[in-house]
Order: sequence, then structure tokens, then C-alpha cells
Amino acid sequence: MEIAIAIVIGVLFAGGIYGILRRSLVKLILGIILLGQAANMLVFSSGGLRESVPVFVDASTKATDVADPIPQALVLTAIVIGFGLIIFSISLLMKAQKALKSDDINAFNNTDKVS
Repeated sequence: MEIAIAIVIGVLFAGGIYGILRRSLVKLILGIILLGQAANMLVFSSGGLRESVPVFVDASTKATDVADPIPQALVLTAIVIGFGLIIFSISLLMKAQKALKSDDINAFNNTDKVS
């Protein structure tokens, strides 16, 4: 199971880097989203992947039988922060699209001429 998750994390990181290196602003934002999800999965999987672990534990459950809750809390916080970053990026994309009539990053070289 860990190998499959590691492969998925690697594919998400590769897709995110590929998206960031594109000239389109939409692909840039999609790359940021993929990188954020890959980082979340990496932190989440660092807490230990356990199958068939009960959500609620009782006094008889050993501490080694449950997953670490700290990475889960960190990922939850990162999801909220990532969502805010995505909304902010989309609003900047809409503003740039309205001003430049293009989503090409090279169009930002001519921003002094746009009124």
C-alpha cells in the first residue's frame, strides 16, 4: 500500500512541477493545486498508513496500533490554507485576464502599456 501511495505522490509532484513550468496562467494554478495536494498526501502518509484501525479507541488499544494524529491535523490546516491560496490565485487570474485579454505569462511584459 505504501508503494502505491508513494507512486501517486510522485506523479502529483511531477504533474505539479510540469504545470508550473507552462506559460498559461490556468496551467500554473493547476500546477499549484497539484503540488499542494502532493505535499498534503506526503505529510499525511508520514503519520503511518494503517488499515482497519478503529476511529474510536478504548483503553485496551495499544499506542502502536493507531496512526499519528499530528500529521492529520497539519494536513487539515494545510487544506484550508491551500484553499485560500487557490481562491486568491483564481481572483488574480481573473483580474489579469480582464486587463490583458490573455492568460499567457509573457503578456505581463507589456503591462505598462495597458490602461
